[in-house]
Amino acid sequence: MSTSLFEMEPPARPSKDILGAGTAVLAGFALDAEEELLASLKDVVERSPFRNMVTPGGFRMSVAMSNCGPLGWVTDRTGYRYDQIDPEVNRPWPAMPRAFRELATAAAEEAGFPNFVPDACLINRYEPGARLSLHQDKNERDFTQPIVSVSLGLPATFLFGGLERGDKTQRIQVIHGDVLVWGGSARLCYHGIAPLKEGEYPRLGRVRYNLTFRNVG
Repeated sequence: MSTSLFEMEPPARPSKDILGAGTAVLAGFALDAEEELLASLKDVVERSPFRNMVTPGGFRMSVAMSNCGPLGWVTDRTGYRYDQIDPEVNRPWPAMPRAFRELATAAAEEAGFPNFVPDACLINRYEPGARLSLHQDKNERDFTQPIVSVSLGLPATFLFGGLERGDKTQRIQVIHGDVLVWGGSARLCYHGIAPLKEGEYPRLGRVRYNLTFRNVG
């Protein structure tokens, strides 16, 4: 009898610098906080529901998004920006849950970036077929602070390039509980997610959630 993907032990993977200087892949780092993370996630999206935002060029994103924390990342016909107000419900974004904040700061410290204080958490929901094209996180003012990215649910292929869009791209599978961190010389590297493959994850179903923590500065 074949063993399902979700019953297999994840392969041992090195953590530091696997994607280059300034990066860390922390396999399973979020698993100890899983229950608190999922409960907090549910609470956040009940108050600021997921929505498929539109880019300035009029493209409807395949990834559904929400935010928590003092600032939330939004895009519409007027451009990309951070805002204190959720435009869908016309009130401030939900406060960042303690479990979110503590995980982000612990992961950043583990990766060599102490004193990281996130003030924005972008929450992405991927369903099979959804993708995120290569992009830079550059709407923040303080590039000395890293990006912390937490994967929950279905596995995905993370794409990590260089400082130019045309640079060679590395591909790495991220699974439930993995945390990626990049900063320093890698802070403005292009990155994205390949189209999510069909599947179903116990408890969460046909979906992948990604928590992306930033300090806007």
